[in-house]
Amino acid sequence: MAKQVAVLMGGWSAEREVSLVSGAAAADALREGGFEVTTIDVDHDLGRLIDALTPAPDVAFNALHGRGGEDGVIQGVLEHLRIPYTHSGVAASSIAMNKPLTKRLLSTVGIRSPEGAVHCFADVLSRHVIEPPYVVKPVDEGSSVGVTIVRKGDNRPRVDLADWHFGTQVLVETYIPGRELTVGVMGDRALTVTEIQHSHGFFDYEAKYVSGQARHILPAELPKPIFDACMDQALTAHQTLGCSGISRSDFRYDDGQPGIDGLHFLEINTQPGFTSISLVPEQADHVGVSFVELCRWLAEGATCHA
Repeated sequence: MAKQVAVLMGGWSAEREVSLVSGAAAADALREGGFEVTTIDVDHDLGRLIDALTPAPDVAFNALHGRGGEDGVIQGVLEHLRIPYTHSGVAASSIAMNKPLTKRLLSTVGIRSPEGAVHCFADVLSRHVIEPPYVVKPVDEGSSVGVTIVRKGDNRPRVDLADWHFGTQVLVETYIPGRELTVGVMGDRALTVTEIQHSHGFFDYEAKYVSGQARHILPAELPKPIFDACMDQALTAHQTLGCSGISRSDFRYDDGQPGIDGLHFLEINTQPGFTSISLVPEQADHVGVSFVELCRWLAEGATCHA
């Protein structure tokens, strides 16, 4: 009898629309892979979600992104219901979503990130808390949501307060010029390094999810020590945080610096995108793992972590 898989998608975060696309793609691939699949558009109604998960499926495939789906919340619900689920567990998801905590933890294993600190958003809007150029980020959002760059000559972040829904604390980091790199991890192996080229100031939400906005070069054309360092650090980050299934680590590389001095870890994503232009499925395919095989591998490896 085919395993029954419930694909959780949608959610209530700023990444809802991307999650709907990811979930639909995963559902199609799982059906092709021989699973019986239902899809659930998750919202704040916990009772409705529990009803949708009754009787319990064999597996919950987590295709949610951002708050509520990537930060340990939905993972805790699934743990309570004892439904095996894909991707990382409660602790790893919660830690990885918190950028400052991730930076502090990974610094203990030699992974360097841009200099930065958490500041009150009101202070950041009123004055430069560090010398420009710098980057202002929400503490716990994904997909570059809410990220802005303050360049030399700017008076303050160009942020419309009416559109800010990301809390009173922000992470302010020194801006690292150079190249955008990313590495997917699948289980116990790093897949490859992709360089992302685009015309945006950084790899923002539009560059990530609008077709034609970015060019992916894989494998990235890098000096071998840099390539190897990216692969090693992505796997180390995945293992140090206790991630499961897949993750994706993002880096900036300033090739004007000697050796690996210019390489900086930015963040780790425990629920990387599953759209047609997403990076981890593209990397998996590059090393011989099709999208259907990747989804099947995730579903077959689903577990409860408690």
